[in-house]
Amino acid sequence: MEPSSGVGPEKRPTVDLVKDKNGTDQILLQNPKGASVKISLHGGQVLSWKTEKGDELLFTSTKANLKPPYPVRGGIPICFPQFGTRGSLEQHGFARNKMWLVENNPPALPSFDPTGKAYVDLVLKSSDEDTMRIWPYSFEFHLRVSLALDGNLTLISRVRNINSKPFSFSIAYHTYFSISDISEVRLEGLETLDYLDNLHDRERFTEQGDALTFESEIDRVYLNSKDVVAVFDHERKRTFLIKKEGLPDVVVWNPWEKKARALTDLGDDEYKHMLCVDGAAIEKPITLKPGEEWTGKLNLSLVLST
Repeated sequence: MEPSSGVGPEKRPTVDLVKDKNGTDQILLQNPKGASVKISLHGGQVLSWKTEKGDELLFTSTKANLKPPYPVRGGIPICFPQFGTRGSLEQHGFARNKMWLVENNPPALPSFDPTGKAYVDLVLKSSDEDTMRIWPYSFEFHLRVSLALDGNLTLISRVRNINSKPFSFSIAYHTYFSISDISEVRLEGLETLDYLDNLHDRERFTEQGDALTFESEIDRVYLNSKDVVAVFDHERKRTFLIKKEGLPDVVVWNPWEKKARALTDLGDDEYKHMLCVDGAAIEKPITLKPGEEWTGKLNLSLVLST
């Protein structure tokens, strides 16, 4: 959790423990240029990602319930060990509703360069009876959230099987991007891919050769995508680049008007200002034998155009 000292003594990345209005512990990361990331220990969920000018890049509903144990509508909830209703667990699994711990001595991560980065390590373990009763496997989920000098946000997940038997899981970083208007956005990098359409009983279709634009509800899982996809916001003249490793699938979701009105924790018109694009592993669940570890990485960056 210690910030790096790779930047001069006056401008160093900082890591602070703060509390929200409900008393829930949060971690505030800030880089020397003033960009910031806020993570709640409830769910290990990134709630805010701001530029050095203070522009919020993640959407959170004004009607979101920020009081545990309710999931928060917005930010980046971690869906684990199940996505959606594809199994016997509660929707999107239990990780987003559990209290995570700050990990002061995390397992080594040799590929990580801490220079100029503010970062924190969190951990979720299968130590409580409630978790073991609904998902009877012993695991450790190590999460590193880092904010780089250039404002890039990176989440590195490591899931280890410390059980005596194999288990399988799905995972998704359910990222709510803040956008100007859903009709002004296009998504590139998913052209010609197969996808499962959750609006048609997960039937398999093939995407056409054009970038995705949005005119109605969408709820799809794109399979075996490229490692980079991009969300272009024409009105705000900015692009989100989503780079991923170990996460072959991409979820694209927007509830549109009718479903938005049925969601109690989403404002009626807020669907216009959000788009979920998730790095995920869903179609082929990840199986870990005893002692094995899986690593997945999501890197989010912002490109401004003139």
